[in-house]
Amino acid sequence: MTRWTLERAKNGFSEVVRRALSHEPQLVVRGGREDESVVVLARSDYERLLVPKDLVTYLAESPLAKAVREGAFGDPETANPFARRRDTSRPVTLE
Repeated sequence: MTRWTLERAKNGFSEVVRRALSHEPQLVVRGGREDESVVVLARSDYERLLVPKDLVTYLAESPLAKAVREGAFGDPETANPFARRRDTSRPVTLE
């Protein structure tokens, strides 16, 4: 994220907007204080942050779902992401 002072941002506002529209958030700081700063975003980026997705869509687009689709989990031969070994339990002796 590019950091701008308020004066530089005012003088180069078109550049701030151009970079924000190319999906690069721009940080504008007033008086050198981080607590007095704003972030300039493209409207599409802002709406993506604001609008909640339904749970099914959110989970389907998650990094974990992508890893499961790519076969990072489970048995690679059967492509079953939830494959488990079929073994018996440990031997138990009753005394």
